[in-house]
Amino acid sequence: MRIARWLDGGAVGEGFVIGERVVAFADAATVADILAGGLDAAHTAYRAVAGDAGRPLSDVRLTAPVVPASLRDFVAFEEHVEGVSASVDGASDVAAEWYEYPTFYFTNTHTLSGPGDVVPTPVTARLDFELEVAVVLGGPGGADLDADAATRAIFGYTIMNDWSARDLQAREMKVRLGPAKGKDFGTTLGPWIVTADELAPYVDEEGFLAVRAEVYVNDALVGEDLVSNAGWPFAEFVMYASRNSRVVAGDVLGSGTVGNGGCLAELWGRAGTLVPPPLREGDVVRMVVEGIGELVNTVGAAGAAHPIPPARHRSRARRRTPG
Repeated sequence: MRIARWLDGGAVGEGFVIGERVVAFADAATVADILAGGLDAAHTAYRAVAGDAGRPLSDVRLTAPVVPASLRDFVAFEEHVEGVSASVDGASDVAAEWYEYPTFYFTNTHTLSGPGDVVPTPVTARLDFELEVAVVLGGPGGADLDADAATRAIFGYTIMNDWSARDLQAREMKVRLGPAKGKDFGTTLGPWIVTADELAPYVDEEGFLAVRAEVYVNDALVGEDLVSNAGWPFAEFVMYASRNSRVVAGDVLGSGTVGNGGCLAELWGRAGTLVPPPLREGDVVRMVVEGIGELVNTVGAAGAAHPIPPARHRSRARRRTPG
């Protein structure tokens, strides 16, 4: 099953993509409702409307298929870490701590975009894409999930582009925080959610999702990898996210950027120069993931930014001056 959200005139539609048509859920249900019910409920919802005429897919505009309850992004591909560390820090290195756990950060759910959207350029000289696959969680969720419960929590998969301003990211991470503003401006999800049962044939005996992922800039192939080259399978992302915490239906967990050109920064680090060049206005980024589909976006114009002065030197006085 493919589950999507779309714009049809001024209205938002939510339902299934069946062949070349979109069919709304029955009873005005939403994607959030379907995710909360889990895969069994999704199959029931599908059977209820599968015969409906719906609307031609070509007549609507797909948008991000989920409004995430939260958005975690992992860094799970060793090859990506090697290349980006050379680009950001000047030397290729994978910290010993990377191998211990599948590290993630939380990113901004308020700057989400969908397929076909023009993504505004932030204040940066080094705009980059990041090719990822994300899992969307369903069902009741929970805390401290074991392997079986974490696997059952995976409702489906979508493509994720974690847009990055590499110069901002490099600066802020020297302050031992982030990535933050270097990622804050945009994440793209789409084109739809493919349910986990559809991709089950691609899952190997260790739980890794062995689908091929490619990224093109202006129709030129820039990167390609197998998602199974991640250091951990998706269920272990879910386990770690839920440890001493809680995950819920609608949470989105990104795989982190695939290796072998899954982003420009990896290639810059390996080459020691900005080749291929950073993204610029008008560039078209197309991501293709086997079994899911393709996600296409255009880079837009730079937005305005009000100046913020540097930190002021302060006296560190502990009492106000009288008078």
